[in-house]
Amino acid sequence: MLSKLPAAAANPALLVGYETGDDAAVYKVNDEQGVIATTDFFMPIVDDPFDYGRIAATNALSDVYAVGGKPIMALAIAGFPVNGMSQDQIQQVLAGGASACADAGVPIAGGHTIDAPEPIYGLAVVGLVHPDKIKRNSDAKAGDVLILGKGLGVGILGAAMNKDELSAEGYVEMVDTTTKLNSIGADLAEMTEVNAVTDVTGFGLVGHLYELCEGAGLTATLDWDKLPILPHALDYAQKGYNTGAANRNWDSFGADVTVPDDMDQWKRNLLSDPQTSGGLMVSCAPEHAADIVNLFHEQGYGHATIIGAMAAGAPHVTVRG
Repeated sequence: MLSKLPAAAANPALLVGYETGDDAAVYKVNDEQGVIATTDFFMPIVDDPFDYGRIAATNALSDVYAVGGKPIMALAIAGFPVNGMSQDQIQQVLAGGASACADAGVPIAGGHTIDAPEPIYGLAVVGLVHPDKIKRNSDAKAGDVLILGKGLGVGILGAAMNKDELSAEGYVEMVDTTTKLNSIGADLAEMTEVNAVTDVTGFGLVGHLYELCEGAGLTATLDWDKLPILPHALDYAQKGYNTGAANRNWDSFGADVTVPDDMDQWKRNLLSDPQTSGGLMVSCAPEHAADIVNLFHEQGYGHATIIGAMAAGAPHVTVRG
């Protein structure tokens, strides 16, 4: 779909465009400042309108953090069925988004709303980053260690919820992880030992890792036994819950992924499970990996752990275990 667009990289001030599927665009203003711009929006993944607004806003803000920046302002993007939602429900969605932005120290300065058949909500976010401290998804180095900041399984929990079979505890788990800001990304920008960062969202863990491999021209290895999985999501995954999006993800990049011949289907489902507001994936020098994991833990990312490594070779993902 993007193949007919003109090359954005032809503008020398555009430091990050769409060419490597990075998380946000960055435009150099001067030697000290790059302006980050990104947008993300989607239809409800939960029934509670306030939680929906919080999740959608947190997800949009994540793209600024994923390139090492700090958000400074947001604009709301919304479509609501005016004859199908009450005024209170709409206000609750907007309030949830404003709550997430307040947690990030970001004002919602305006936006645009239309009448739509289904609810749609998200943000266009503006941020700042030093041009020399941008964390791209294409700068991983051979020998790097991979760290994932949040547990996997958001899509699995959503699949259970869509069947009205998600427990109250599972719902709390899903909301807690999807409303946890990836604000650690701004701290990672200050660390020269961090080579690449991306956030794991709609393409799932393996899809976003393969993008990182393509951008850097490297191969990656994942250790299944080290992957952090949300406890309730693990239970539902083992019971066979899955999403259509996970299957489409696998159809898209599965040819570039090697898994053990005897891997259970539920494990493969989790590898391609789409994450809403998922965790940051960091590619860093191995001697600093423990310190970076500790930094994640200190900032409340309890599931953060080392999951694999990068190596020289053609773009590919190999899963062990």
